[in-house]
Amino acid sequence: MWLFFIFTSTIQPYYIMNMTKLFTFCMVCCAFAFSASAQQATTPAPTSNYNPAEAFGPLFYTQNGNEFRSAIGAPGPKYWQNRVDYNITANLDDTKNMVSGTVTITYKNNSPDKLPYLWLQLDQNTFKETSRGYAVTPARSRYGAQGEKFDGGYKIQNISVSQKAAAVKFTSLVEDTRMQIRLDQPMAPNGDIITIKMDYSYIVPKEGSDRTGHLTTKNGEIFAIAQWFPRMSVYDDVIGWNTLPYWGGGEFYCEYGDINFAITAPASHIVMGSGELLNPAEVFTPTQLQRWNAAKTSDATVHIRTEAEVTDPASRPAKDKLTWKFKILNARDAAWASSKAFVLDAARYKLPSGKTGLAVSAQPVESNGVDSYGRGVEYVKSTIEHYSSKWFEYPYPMAVNVATNIGGMEYPGIVFCGWTAKKGSAWGVIDHEFGHTWFPMIVGSNERKYGWMDEGFNTFINGISKSNFNHGEYASAPTDMNRIGKAVIGNPAFENIMQMPDGMAERNIGVNLYSKPGWGLDILRNQILGEDRFDYAFRQYIKNWAFKHPTPFDFFRSMENGAGEDLAWFWRSWWLNSWKMDQGIASVEAVKKDDKLAGYNIKVVNLEKMPMPIILQIKTKSGKTDIVKVPVDVWMKNTSWLVRYPTTEEIESVTLDPNKVLPDSNPDNNTWTATGN
Repeated sequence: MWLFFIFTSTIQPYYIMNMTKLFTFCMVCCAFAFSASAQQATTPAPTSNYNPAEAFGPLFYTQNGNEFRSAIGAPGPKYWQNRVDYNITANLDDTKNMVSGTVTITYKNNSPDKLPYLWLQLDQNTFKETSRGYAVTPARSRYGAQGEKFDGGYKIQNISVSQKAAAVKFTSLVEDTRMQIRLDQPMAPNGDIITIKMDYSYIVPKEGSDRTGHLTTKNGEIFAIAQWFPRMSVYDDVIGWNTLPYWGGGEFYCEYGDINFAITAPASHIVMGSGELLNPAEVFTPTQLQRWNAAKTSDATVHIRTEAEVTDPASRPAKDKLTWKFKILNARDAAWASSKAFVLDAARYKLPSGKTGLAVSAQPVESNGVDSYGRGVEYVKSTIEHYSSKWFEYPYPMAVNVATNIGGMEYPGIVFCGWTAKKGSAWGVIDHEFGHTWFPMIVGSNERKYGWMDEGFNTFINGISKSNFNHGEYASAPTDMNRIGKAVIGNPAFENIMQMPDGMAERNIGVNLYSKPGWGLDILRNQILGEDRFDYAFRQYIKNWAFKHPTPFDFFRSMENGAGEDLAWFWRSWWLNSWKMDQGIASVEAVKKDDKLAGYNIKVVNLEKMPMPIILQIKTKSGKTDIVKVPVDVWMKNTSWLVRYPTTEEIESVTLDPNKVLPDSNPDNNTWTATGN
């Protein structure tokens, strides 16, 4: 106790004095805390949803590269791909709207696997009222038969299978839009060949999923014929047989090979198809043949059949029927169009290698104005030449545009475009559909599963092409990505890019398959990698996967390796998830040295899950404007970042992302002004 007494008696005067000070200090602190608490109740400090470890975690790829698909995103040394060649003879009955024909399929098994059965695609069966596509597609959808009642689907007979001209025992099964051929003896691996032959017919739908159909014009019907023969399904090293049904929303995944086809149609018709027209002398009048040949060396549009000649019987050979023969090599599909109503134009396009080909446009007189497809050949020619010089050379001998009742649909060497389109819309649909030559006709991705790998990539390259055409004739204003970030990016109502097309709401297909991947590649090119690194990596991806089958992760690896950049944070944010972005300016504080202004510390906070580079515009009182860019790396371990800006001038304003090139979901916190703070 004494110790205690001595302790207390010794310190008591000091203790009493300091307790008084402490009490006074605590009362002040309490008052301040109450005031601060009251202020926060009205303007709460923002909380961050950003987690650096989630965005930049190192474990992104779940599989290593292998001998089939390499770690750099290219085909490996043992990559294999099966092959299929088609020989087709078909007839068009324009009175019954019927296509009938015989297809001979030569299938080569290059895989290391035995194949005891084969799968084929019967896309026309989606228009049967008993189909799975019919069951899941609303009557007023863009897809399906759009409410038309008709006897849809294939009628197939006389199926035979042979090897080396000898008959092969088999049984077959049709299930919805697929046919299985069950072989008595399996195909051997590493090069075995089998031949399948069958007769078939079907009624052409009026508007078949906006990809095939027929249109009534004042001078006759236009038939746009696609998904018109049984095709082999793809057998690959990823999942084996790809047998997803053709529901209607998702497009196609097809094997490569040579396609020879002969179309017999009324002699009054002009037929245009994929690839090369092999017998022009047999199907054109002498005048048309002369013009056709002249177009092959003409940079200006040559009118093969003029608008005035459409109603002149002498503009077609005086016969009952004619057979048009076409051939397209190393292609995944073929399509054609037939009509007596066609105006036909053509001109030469030139490729970087020195090769040339024919740009062709076929349209009814209703679509032939100079504000529409009267400029069709010009549009086709420009598109083919631009994409060939920019990305990869166009591989086919003709590029044919057909104006019809299809809003816009692509096939190798031929596209169907909406016949009422005018001016920029006519140019835009031709440019978009021919852009699909590169995705998925050259780079053969699985559209049924990953629609963004063709629609999104194509939307991206269309943006560059649009600015290039005719000195920017149809160029558009830059996209306000702040507005997009606020309304679309991270909004759960829009679902996710990586969903299958048929697995998302139809209203979201435009965003997830087209716009969002297109915006993402724009940002990657212009704000993250720069044009040079992006374009080099993108060209490498196209070159490596030309006429092959990449997966999404092959694309991710290819871009990362070609550009030399770990982009896992970007793929996670934009593709695998649907994260929001929100950067904000938290504070701007002057820094003085020897009582003189030496600069400012600008604190930027990351408030949402998506990281992006920092782009700051800084204006000083004298009117000087600086752009300061900070790489995305600063967000690897931080939720805020201090930008140190040296200056002896007072800052008037600081703005994040002044040109609105990033998808910031809350632009309200992007600006600081000296007068307002």
